[in-house]
Amino acid sequence: MIALPEPLTALRAQVAAWSGELRAGALDVDRDPEAIRDRLGLPAVRFLAGLGDGEPAAPGHETLERVVVAEELARGDAGTMLASPGPSMSGVLLDVLGGPEQRAWFYGRLAERPTWTCFALTEPERGSAIGEMGATLTPQEDGSYLLHGTKRYVGNATRAGIAAVFARVAGTERLGVTAVLVDTADPGFRAEPLPMLGLRGARFSALTLDAVRVPADRVLGAHLSPTRRGMWSIVQVFNRLRPSVAAIALGIARAAHEYVGEERGTLRGVERERFDALGQRIDAARVLTYRAAMAVDAKPAAGHLASAAKARAAELAEHVTLEALTFFGPAARLEHPLLDKLARDARGVEFMEGSGTVQKLNLFQGLHSGKVGRP
Repeated sequence: MIALPEPLTALRAQVAAWSGELRAGALDVDRDPEAIRDRLGLPAVRFLAGLGDGEPAAPGHETLERVVVAEELARGDAGTMLASPGPSMSGVLLDVLGGPEQRAWFYGRLAERPTWTCFALTEPERGSAIGEMGATLTPQEDGSYLLHGTKRYVGNATRAGIAAVFARVAGTERLGVTAVLVDTADPGFRAEPLPMLGLRGARFSALTLDAVRVPADRVLGAHLSPTRRGMWSIVQVFNRLRPSVAAIALGIARAAHEYVGEERGTLRGVERERFDALGQRIDAARVLTYRAAMAVDAKPAAGHLASAAKARAAELAEHVTLEALTFFGPAARLEHPLLDKLARDARGVEFMEGSGTVQKLNLFQGLHSGKVGRP
């Protein structure tokens, strides 16, 4: 195992103590995502709501810190964790592209009351391909922009107060893609929830952006060169977040593994061997995830291990949750609704921050270029 810095060990213990409260309401949030509003006073939810507006527990280990928190809270309930208000992905984007005044506006809004944020990149039929992005920003005479387009699979969009949206400045090519901050109360912003099987609490939604006005001071990265506003910034954000997604998968896998241990009692023979083997695989995936997080903390562009961790952990979460069901017989999904939920949530993680295929392509590029060492 990899030893955590002492502040992160203490943080992990604190966050782990909150996970039981998340699990107690997991099925309620799964049935009705708006049940999260009844849980805003929970310590874990309050923590997430202010996670990006404060000093890190261990400076220099911000990605590793997010990993530690994500695993423990997802062990409680990934759906509730993802449904919670706070800076989330938009906060990481702001750390990469935002200026001081933009950070002050963003975190000032979050400090006023529990505020959800969302991150809108993926588009229908186009995915997250920068070269095919259809959302556009049309410049206006007063320096502002009008934002048009559609986005899909945007978590928390129906309840968000602030949206970070990627779009192309009209009349430009690939280098014209940038991110903007949108006040979702402004005219032209519309979000509709999508039907989901897993991670229902996150309220994944479809966005329609119809001439949404974006003031000039809400354009992120204006102080940077055009090459650092589009794909560069997306890669930086994903490198920082993919270890956290791997940690979410680990948390789900741990929850299913622990459920078997708690509900089945004493296991013997082949069942004990199977159970122990699953635990060993979870521990091994955690080591990879920690190493990926530390690599990104040391060098934000070093995201190949992050892709490896995300692909491995997402695959493992699906395997562990489906295996856990087999410990309870053919009626397991009906008789153990929490375990059924964990299996559905595990499948949902596969599509967060890029599917396994995307991660493997990224890892292959790292191997081919020599940026990732061969065994």
